[in-house]
Amino acid sequence: MKKSALILKAIKSNAVLIIAITAAIITCIFVPIDKEYISYFDFKTLACLFCTLAVVCAFKNIKFFIWLAGLILKKFNTLRKSVTALVFITFFGSMILANDMALITFLPLGYYILTESDQKQYMAITFIMQNIAANLGGMLTPFGNPQNLYLFSYYSIPTGEFFRIMLPPFITAVILIICVCLFIKPIHIEAKSQNIPTPPIWRMIVYAILFVVSVMIVFRLFAYYWGLIIVFAGILLTDRKALKKVDYGLLMVFTAFFIFAGNLARIPYVNQFFYEYIKISPLFMGVLSCQIISNVPSAILLSKFTADYASLLVAVNIGGLGTPIASLASLITLNQYRLSAAGSTLKYLLKFLIINFSFLAFLILTALIFI
Repeated sequence: MKKSALILKAIKSNAVLIIAITAAIITCIFVPIDKEYISYFDFKTLACLFCTLAVVCAFKNIKFFIWLAGLILKKFNTLRKSVTALVFITFFGSMILANDMALITFLPLGYYILTESDQKQYMAITFIMQNIAANLGGMLTPFGNPQNLYLFSYYSIPTGEFFRIMLPPFITAVILIICVCLFIKPIHIEAKSQNIPTPPIWRMIVYAILFVVSVMIVFRLFAYYWGLIIVFAGILLTDRKALKKVDYGLLMVFTAFFIFAGNLARIPYVNQFFYEYIKISPLFMGVLSCQIISNVPSAILLSKFTADYASLLVAVNIGGLGTPIASLASLITLNQYRLSAAGSTLKYLLKFLIINFSFLAFLILTALIFI
């Protein structure tokens, strides 16, 4: 009985990873392993992910996020103000860090703010809004999301034209996020620990530098493997325990997902489907594709079948909303919520789907009006 209970607990705690691996294996039946598999993997993304996870773990070990959460709670002393500030930090942070890195950086901060103020019952809505903010915040700039970088280069979109296309959905996203945050109760909150000690200054400086190195990989200021070596060596020398706490399961989820998306794009029936139906509406086809194979693979795949870059650009940005598969950032949020043990994952998913598809409906309407 105990053994079966442990197995069931292991399955529940690694559900996302098991689903990702299963999906990858199924697609391998249709696309046998060959030399093209190596092209599926975005090693730069995996390196950035590992570096950021390692630095965040190091920050956690010095209680940096608890200290920072205390500062925010003193500045924004109501639940509504604190959550709104947190969501918009994630929103604008994604413009610089990209959505995945913004979530890895700021989700722990959300966890500690709500934990320190005894408001863990708001963890689901906070994580969901942070996720939406991360997915939508980066859409305004060519470098804010990976799919933007690809399409901006592939179609040689003029910079002014890019901003003209993305400004209406961006403004709509800001309005929607503010409206949702207004529904959060303006109850007074404060940190449980009133005298939170300041973490060691030298460690904060070292980890901040290592975090900057992680961000520099995103902007390709130097080769990702040099950044990987620097961050790994830096954490190894200062806090090797942080390396043991890295969420390697999340790295495996990304790896499995790369295989799944890469194989799906090579299945003839899938390609034929996109070729036939994208002519009807690149916008709707792009959004639908994101729900199945995620936004970045969708951008790469559908760009081969349409010249309507405006519709496709909007589609693969707003299409990151919807199902947890629609954006890898959403998988990060789901995994972090599960690890936080803040409540039922099933209830979280239900709220996630309702809020995400509501946002998506408004943004599709905006796109239909302005494109």
